[in-house]
Amino acid sequence: MNALAELSVTDSLADAPTVQEAESAIRTLIRFIGENPDREGLRGTPARVIRAYREWFGGYRENPVTLLERTFEDAGDYGEPVELRDIPFHSICEHHMAPIRGKAHVAYLPVDRVVGISKLARVVDACARRLQIQERLTDQIATAIDEALRPRGVAVVIEADHACMSTRGIGISGARMVTKRLIGEFHSDTRLRSEFLASLSL
Repeated sequence: MNALAELSVTDSLADAPTVQEAESAIRTLIRFIGENPDREGLRGTPARVIRAYREWFGGYRENPVTLLERTFEDAGDYGEPVELRDIPFHSICEHHMAPIRGKAHVAYLPVDRVVGISKLARVVDACARRLQIQERLTDQIATAIDEALRPRGVAVVIEADHACMSTRGIGISGARMVTKRLIGEFHSDTRLRSEFLASLSL
């Protein structure tokens, strides 16, 4: 499945488990780690976990492209890059279901119309609230902006810490992974690309 197709995934799968089945699975995991799901402090945990999952993975119920449908055409002759830096996000690694925490930097070159800056942050959030790998997350954000706005170019850079590396396995903390996706003039124009990356000290 390509990045654009994945943007439209929803939670309406015909074989989706019920809330009761999901809570039972959490009880099984609690027993698996050696705990008693009937202990007073854990009795409500399965229900709380399911509520948290609905929030953490709310991105499956949103199509990031539609978040950018409302645009403004009164930007005059402005045609320089629009850049939003340091957008914080939280995601979940699909390999170990461990947290990914970081920030995204987004830029686009408008053609006739611009979008409210809060919508760019919402696109990052909607794409992040899914099981992800950072490379695909970067691509999905850029693809959504390119598909919705049809700008002259899109640039997305993500810097993130991965708990799957810092809390298990090699156990190294402090390392940050950087991924980039450049579309259109941000890819073809060396000067424009260099200016954008320099603005991020990259």
